[in-house]
Amino acid sequence: MNRKYKYGIVIAIIIIIAYLIIVPSSQYERIQIAGSTSVQPVAEALAEKFQETHPNVRVNVQGGGSSLGISSVSQGITQIGTSSRDLTPKEKEGLTEYEIGKEGIVIAVNNNNNITTLTTDQVRGIFNGAITNWKQVGGSDTPIHVIAREEGSGTRSSFENLVMNKTKIRPDAVIQGSTESVKQVVKQDPGAIGFVSLAHMSSDVTALKIDGVNPATQTVADGSYKLQSAFLFVVKGEPQGVVKEFIDFTLSPEGQDIVKGQNIVPVNM
Repeated sequence: MNRKYKYGIVIAIIIIIAYLIIVPSSQYERIQIAGSTSVQPVAEALAEKFQETHPNVRVNVQGGGSSLGISSVSQGITQIGTSSRDLTPKEKEGLTEYEIGKEGIVIAVNNNNNITTLTTDQVRGIFNGAITNWKQVGGSDTPIHVIAREEGSGTRSSFENLVMNKTKIRPDAVIQGSTESVKQVVKQDPGAIGFVSLAHMSSDVTALKIDGVNPATQTVADGSYKLQSAFLFVVKGEPQGVVKEFIDFTLSPEGQDIVKGQNIVPVNM
């Protein structure tokens, strides 16, 4: 883990602690959630609905990356950590994981790019620097600009495990701090390519077919789209009280409908 990323985790943890100290408890019970920026929108949607039926509860959801979510819950700073990658054996110690859904990892390009499909091998070649121009994969004579997430991102970790086959992302890749910011850079750069969460996809960038399969909730659910990962809630030990109520709500039919509404494949699908 590089020094810059370590500083980022420290700063994020300080922000979380400051929130817990500065915001008065008053009459509310509070649930602090932090972690994956890909999981953040669905966690916010779940929190909003949960608070409607639990007016005495306030749920605060923050990003910061999957590694931050795992470390903050392990240290007791937050009640729930969110992750879009699998935990390492060491990270699992003392923690309980709940899969709340499955997510597709979309390979996105600029809307002016004439490429519509790539193989997994081609994606790997682009991201490790073996392929540097779009003409090498049937596109125009345009340099490829790789956009990637920072180290510690769960989406990056899953992408590396699913695609990179122990090769490294090229060192001149443009690094972004959230899946949404990756999408915004790709939107503005005709030569760009990046990986983004399916839940964040919109018409301002183009989702590529990978090995002939479109990324969609149905293809993630049936397993035909291979670039997918689990969305996780992580707690220290066994959840108690209002934290357990929130997790039970998330896994209930009502909660899973909210997950599905965020373009995440629910666990019961």
